[in-house]
Amino acid sequence: MMPYERFEAWRLCHQLVLQVYRVTRSFPSEERYGLTSQARRAAFSSAANIAEGAGKRGTREFRRFLDISLGSLSELSYILRLAKELGVLPPAEWASVDELRNRAGQVTWRLAQSLSVAKQREQD
Repeated sequence: MMPYERFEAWRLCHQLVLQVYRVTRSFPSEERYGLTSQARRAAFSSAANIAEGAGKRGTREFRRFLDISLGSLSELSYILRLAKELGVLPPAEWASVDELRNRAGQVTWRLAQSLSVAKQREQD
């Protein structure tokens, strides 16, 4: 098992990547280099940064990658909202993928917070 696979945050982000790839398949072809590409990149970044951060030494470095992952999840939130409001992502699909994105964000945030608390304890 790779170090990142033990984190629920990574598992949820990985599921999110798979779901984003599924829902963006139906986006219009003119969005291939717009919404489709950006949504996939943001989702991928959320999982990839957790994986990369888990391989770094120390909690400070890992926390930095978790912050990047959280930023990608926030970016994805807007992309999905825009896709829904433009009518390229049906509301039911939006609700499902956004619920997973929200859950992934909550768990990633808690992981980042736990690293901050652990870092603080090390300094005390």
